[in-house]
Amino acid sequence: MNILILSAGTRDKVVQYFKKEAGENGKIVATDCSNLAPAVYDADKFYLVPRITAPGYLDIILDICKKEQIDGVFSLIDPELSMLAKEKDKFLTIGTTPIISPYELVETCFDKYKMYRMLQEMNIPTGKCYVDREKFYQAQERGEISYPVFVKPVKGSASININKVNSKEEIDLLFTLYDDLMIQEYMDGQEYGADVYIDMITGKCTSIFVKKKIKMRAGETDKSVSFKDETLFAMLQDFVERCGFRGMIDIDIFDIGGTYYISEVNPRFGGGYPHAYACGVNMPKQVFKNLAGEANENTIGAYKENICMMKYNEICIKDMEGTEIVP
Repeated sequence: MNILILSAGTRDKVVQYFKKEAGENGKIVATDCSNLAPAVYDADKFYLVPRITAPGYLDIILDICKKEQIDGVFSLIDPELSMLAKEKDKFLTIGTTPIISPYELVETCFDKYKMYRMLQEMNIPTGKCYVDREKFYQAQERGEISYPVFVKPVKGSASININKVNSKEEIDLLFTLYDDLMIQEYMDGQEYGADVYIDMITGKCTSIFVKKKIKMRAGETDKSVSFKDETLFAMLQDFVERCGFRGMIDIDIFDIGGTYYISEVNPRFGGGYPHAYACGVNMPKQVFKNLAGEANENTIGAYKENICMMKYNEICIKDMEGTEIVP
């Protein structure tokens, strides 16, 4: 069975995990717009492709799928997920299954205000959000919300342009500098991350791994410890199944006063997934089983607590003589 990993970038571990699961009877193909993306050199084959915004990008990916007889495809970056979900039928027509949630759900995940409204409608605790400054100021005067708050793009990733602010003047300045911003309640509590898999055949949640975040760096978990709570498992299982997610997703959660609040949902592998894999939560195996037409069993919480993850720096050395370097 063959897998195509799009925009592999620096996610070496994910490529390695899929390669291990593929064994001798399958291959892992990776793409990136740069040949200085270290993860692509862990794959069996690498394609240098244009940026996802380039004309004809989709056709290039479809051609790779046909040429390499790809069974399943997924991306590791947010901007590409919507394309995969929207063009799912084009991939299915050539025998390739995009490992992605439905298009409208993917779009909702990337619009933080839409996600906030959806969580409200589902009666799931989440931080208050405002896209209208005046409504926020009125709520603040009524005592419904207080400083500090976060000002962030309605659509964004990797913690870009996220600011913790303490005054009306700071908010007004940021809204002058940037477009399409929202104000989000500052959730002062313990942060958790959940790596979740929803079976692509049954639509049932089959695995949940929760880590308590100890330290963050550039929007990703740098240090964490495995954690288990049946109440949180039940909440997350109900949420993802009611929404209709499929495949792997990453959820950010806060514990505030004993209540779990969902903060953000990313319909892809999270940056901290290697922690889950090291604890035995094997999502690549679940992907391969689904692509073979088999449903996965429920293994929610099948891991040990108090296992710590500590990220550290590594380097990839590659002789590029005779090759044009594409940064």
